[in-house]
Amino acid sequence: MKAVVKWVDGVMFLGESGSGHSVVMDGAPEQGGRNMGIRPMEMILLGLGGCASYDVIAMLKKGRQQIVDCRAEVVAERVDAVPAVFSKVHINFVVTGTDLKENQVKRAVDLSAEKYCSASIMLSAAGVEVTHSYEIV
Repeated sequence: MKAVVKWVDGVMFLGESGSGHSVVMDGAPEQGGRNMGIRPMEMILLGLGGCASYDVIAMLKKGRQQIVDCRAEVVAERVDAVPAVFSKVHINFVVTGTDLKENQVKRAVDLSAEKYCSASIMLSAAGVEVTHSYEIV
């Protein structure tokens, strides 16, 4: 994997992924930014939510569950020091579908957390307390 991050001005950066997709990152005005893009640490949470959701949806589809929506609500706490790393992250999956089997949803969430989600496992290995939960709608 590759990525390029180019400084635009102030604290604004343009990130481009190896697959050719771009995203604007910027800071809050009190940090010298113009609030024109997502914060870099927010990008980590979005990546985590996307990685875990990919796993959960793939496993539920493979299990022939009639899933129509999946939302990963990611909440994080950061330490009050520099660097302000994450200390805790919680992902709550809200899974919507017809006749969803709770044991399959639980298994998908557990397997993502313990075996498949590279982002979650990497953060856990770095000392971040990563927890998961789910709701079925």
